[in-house]
Amino acid sequence: MSKRPLLLIGGSSERNQETMGAFQEFPQVEACRLYTKFSARPSSIEAIPFVIEKVRYLRAVRTSIYGRPGACYVDIPADFVNLQVNVNSIKYMECCMSPPVSMAETSAVRMAASVIRNAKQPLLIIGKGAAYAHAEENIKKLVEQYKLPFLPTPMGKGVVPDNHPNCVGAARSRALQFADVIVLFGARLNWILHFGLPPRYQPDVKFIQVDICAEELGNNVKPAVTLLGDISAVSKQLLEELDKTAWEYPPESKWWKTLREKMKSNEAASKELASKKSLPMNYYTVFYHVQEQLPRDCFVVSEGANTMDIGRTVLQNYLPRHRLDAGTFRTMGVGLGFAIAAAMVAKDRSPGQRVICVEGDSAFGFSGMEVETICRYNLPIILLVVNNNGIYQGFDMNTWKETSKFRDPTAVVPPMCLLPNSHYEQIMTAFGGKGYFVETPEELQKSLRQSLADTTKPSLINIMIEPQATRKAQDFHWLTRSNM
Repeated sequence: MSKRPLLLIGGSSERNQETMGAFQEFPQVEACRLYTKFSARPSSIEAIPFVIEKVRYLRAVRTSIYGRPGACYVDIPADFVNLQVNVNSIKYMECCMSPPVSMAETSAVRMAASVIRNAKQPLLIIGKGAAYAHAEENIKKLVEQYKLPFLPTPMGKGVVPDNHPNCVGAARSRALQFADVIVLFGARLNWILHFGLPPRYQPDVKFIQVDICAEELGNNVKPAVTLLGDISAVSKQLLEELDKTAWEYPPESKWWKTLREKMKSNEAASKELASKKSLPMNYYTVFYHVQEQLPRDCFVVSEGANTMDIGRTVLQNYLPRHRLDAGTFRTMGVGLGFAIAAAMVAKDRSPGQRVICVEGDSAFGFSGMEVETICRYNLPIILLVVNNNGIYQGFDMNTWKETSKFRDPTAVVPPMCLLPNSHYEQIMTAFGGKGYFVETPEELQKSLRQSLADTTKPSLINIMIEPQATRKAQDFHWLTRSNM
């Protein structure tokens, strides 16, 4: 089975409580239905295998991997834990078959190929759906054989390596704004892609939407062509159709020239910011030095405000399914949980593989005590806390003291400012891991080098940056919308 199920096994109060006040009475099954593909509570121990998998019903394993992959929740009542039953009464179920591979209609594939061939300014957008579908081989072939520019979404990074010459991530806004044909491979037109609307896109842009989930087709913008099916299979269909006529997109076209010029300009601006010697450091200086040392096969987990947004433009992914971030819901507090899950996979399947968890200081605060879990199981995680004393921006210590001198901080300190110079690394050392407090590029380089070399325990590097540091100048405000 190439696709592995994600099952969340939870616990709840005993069944049939005669009195109120039992432990964990919250309606967990109902709450999880909003965020999972399937949520259930077995009625008995004997029913557990049926809930996990039974051919006649929609059950957890199969539901998790069939169609668009997703998590399933199985709730185990507390009294099941010590309950004894006759072993002969348990009927174990065979695992389900591998997910069926669905393909797009031939006529739709033919139409999509025609639209791509006639495009003046094409763009491929590679979403996390392409990563889930293991479509990297076919999509990379599409990119290289037909000389097409591509842009990855945050968790689509690595399907085609970020350092590929056809990756136009450094000219993201320009590519989105002026493309006349955009092929979406498992990417949603949600806030991450600005809903597919002007002014971030041309009003008459043609979308070709490739997705395994029919309900996603046509969300926010009506596509010119829809290709419903397994993204790996559909991308192979596109290859076969495009192969019927000798064609490639001209690599010396005006569109490629525009994209390359913008990439060069943006990369130069980022490099200039990264090379600044002033202290405290800025985001680009930090990420430049981190990128220099990152192992090519590491998992990158990231969450935060500027930390996540800037980090995804600088930190490279070379392999598919090796980046996790706040994703569609942009939920803060998921980073350490993601890192723990990735580390468990790495520890089991690829001993020696590292997990680099890049956190903003506010994001770290949501689930920082998971450091105890990381140390308890001695997981191969290096935590980088990019600390600007706040959410987006904070105060330095002098400003904090001056602001708080004459009035209570609760009355004068903005709610997005956090306590300056907090020593988050001491949380790691308190549980037996390695902690580093760094303020200069040299200290950052040294601490990261030591953390990568030490495979015996997890590390946390608390990186102090300029509290007012921000992103380089942008073409648009991040949530620019049409007045339509």
